[in-house]
Amino acid sequence: MVRVSGTTLTDWLRTQDDAYLAAVLRARPDLATPRPADTSVLATRAASRASVARAAEGLDTFTLVVLDALLALGADRAPVSAIGLDVGVEVSSMRLAEAVDRLRSLAVAWGPDNAVSLVPAAREAGGLVPTGLGRPSAALDGVDIAAALLALPEDERGILTRLSTNGPIGNTRDAATVPTLDEAKTPIQRLLARGLLTRVDANTVELPQQVGLVLKGARAPVLEEPALRTKANKAVDSTGAGATLEIIRHTETLLRMWSDDPPPVLKSGGLGVRDLRKLTKVMDIGEREAIVLVEVAVGASLVADNESANPEYVPTHHSDVWLTASPANRWAALASAWLDLPRLPGIGGHRDAKERLLAPLSEDLRRPVAPLERARVLRVLADLKPGTGVTDPDDLAALLAWRAPRRGGRLRDEVVRWTLTEATALGIVALGALTGPGRALLEEGAAAAAKRMAEALPEPIDHVLVQADLTVVAPGPLEPHLAALVNEVADVESAGSATVYRVSESTVRRALDAGRTAGDLHDLFRTKSKTPVPQSLTYMIDDVARRHGRLRGGAATSFLRCDDPALIAEVAASAAAAPLRLRKIAPTVLVSPLPLLEILDELRALGFAPAAEDNEGQVVDLRPTGRRIQAPVRAVRKVASRQPDDEQVSDMVLAMRAGDRAADSKRGRSVTASAGAGANTAQTMALLQEAARAGQAVWVGVVDAHGVASQRVLEPQRIGGGVLEGRDPSTDEIRRVPLHRITTAALVES
Repeated sequence: MVRVSGTTLTDWLRTQDDAYLAAVLRARPDLATPRPADTSVLATRAASRASVARAAEGLDTFTLVVLDALLALGADRAPVSAIGLDVGVEVSSMRLAEAVDRLRSLAVAWGPDNAVSLVPAAREAGGLVPTGLGRPSAALDGVDIAAALLALPEDERGILTRLSTNGPIGNTRDAATVPTLDEAKTPIQRLLARGLLTRVDANTVELPQQVGLVLKGARAPVLEEPALRTKANKAVDSTGAGATLEIIRHTETLLRMWSDDPPPVLKSGGLGVRDLRKLTKVMDIGEREAIVLVEVAVGASLVADNESANPEYVPTHHSDVWLTASPANRWAALASAWLDLPRLPGIGGHRDAKERLLAPLSEDLRRPVAPLERARVLRVLADLKPGTGVTDPDDLAALLAWRAPRRGGRLRDEVVRWTLTEATALGIVALGALTGPGRALLEEGAAAAAKRMAEALPEPIDHVLVQADLTVVAPGPLEPHLAALVNEVADVESAGSATVYRVSESTVRRALDAGRTAGDLHDLFRTKSKTPVPQSLTYMIDDVARRHGRLRGGAATSFLRCDDPALIAEVAASAAAAPLRLRKIAPTVLVSPLPLLEILDELRALGFAPAAEDNEGQVVDLRPTGRRIQAPVRAVRKVASRQPDDEQVSDMVLAMRAGDRAADSKRGRSVTASAGAGANTAQTMALLQEAARAGQAVWVGVVDAHGVASQRVLEPQRIGGGVLEGRDPSTDEIRRVPLHRITTAALVES
């Protein structure tokens, strides 16, 4: 129980209505797990150091300054008045009251305005000043700290500044003794000699509170929310649609490349530098864009680690479904995967504190809070009018830093810039503004976003423009079928609002290898080009087709050979030839696409006596060496949200109220059940039946299936079938409690 000068947080919580308790549980979801038995449990959790620190991360700069002012008055030790609170600058009483109400809404503060109390943990987990300061030093009483700091050399002032920023405690090897100023040899020793640092032990020093206050006062926090410079633009959605087509095209290229030549997974995990640079070269994009591309592809389950003996990144079956979807649906899959990606692609390619390279797709990039940070950035843009964007990412970083200065760590501002860059590449943001599809993704989900993107994308066209220099220009996105045909016979040379393809001998040969004929290609360009087909293209297609296929190759898994052509002819004429798909390619050779062991078993069943040989002609035994099983597929688990829904919150509040009434009830004769003690169960039932006959209420202690204890008062109505059925006198509802869950039962005396 948290007690401050006679008043407790528990007492305050008990006097509040159900709506207040529900709001506290929603604002601080960590208090709801496990379910609190009563308000005293809620108060204990709300006052814990870790929970208060977590709650403080969501407070803005002004509220933290108000928290500091209350701490300076000692509100964590005794109630203080918040009326006319001095925060260093003149602010309205209404704004002060709103900040105090914000602290009360989180159960960090409680009590009326003239007697506000804070949980003791607020001093360690709270605001900007004096939280983060060391203990006062009696040696500095009456000393002009500001003048002493001005007289310091740069190296000594830098040490004090770092301690005031990062925390008052510092580790050092120079604190073995406190020397005189003449004996001091290092900056730390000179500061100890001057009394501007305090020695804690041989390896620790502390910044005195008086010095910290002066240093923090020199950079007092801005108490007004920074303004965003914004600009409206009508081309936001069309610009975002252009970026969408680019990310789709790059993803298609990635899938095609990794289908043909999957890159290996590094031994330490992740994608190697060489494979990343190969992507940047083929796609003509920067390294940062390539990292985002591969991270999103894996996040969308288009690519995965095949987890083989020599693991590689290989496209999945899901990628085939993605490739056949409409551009809008393909974009929605990528955008929603990025939004929920529990990783930070922005740190990929950088080095950590140990100078170790952080490889893309490695576990080093995993950050579970990344989706929450992205949502914070995008919600600021969503609050602006549609089509209105920020002109400078630094403005957005400053605004979010003001709104939550305790959140984000050292990469806080970088995460804002990375989020804007990545969202722009994905078409979620364009020209500093949230696009229409991006807004729909944030507010309504992937399905609504795909529909909105379909409206923003230009209509697919059914024609191309063939040029005399053997280039093919697509003045917009092509219909899927036409795009597939053009991609077969030409390579992308440049992309943008119009895509330029290049036709060459190698691309024509590629189309012919895919089964197209020269007539098919002539027909494609004749029917789909709005410009005359140049004669040079016609000649090139005919010339390549004339030379194509003169030398042929085929696929064969097995072969049969024999020096006796008659035996080969007998096998080819046997009943097994058709099901084994045997084909004669020479008088003494048969080939088949089926496994050799299957062919040998079938021929042996027909009376032949074939033998297997290796590539040197030596006879080998192909019989299986043992039982084989398929490698298990790794299960994919989603982390459930810790945010309780409205129904769960309502149940928790009702349970806490019941727990409070049970705690306040006056108990008489009681029975306590012990594990494995059947007699006690019988005594419990006897007590409950006695209460039912007398119409008397009982206090029961219950442990649920998760081991969480709770208490409530019930008026027993029926006991049987292993269940106590009783009426809750406060709500008049019937409650059912399994008898084996009851740990204690007691009669309630009036």
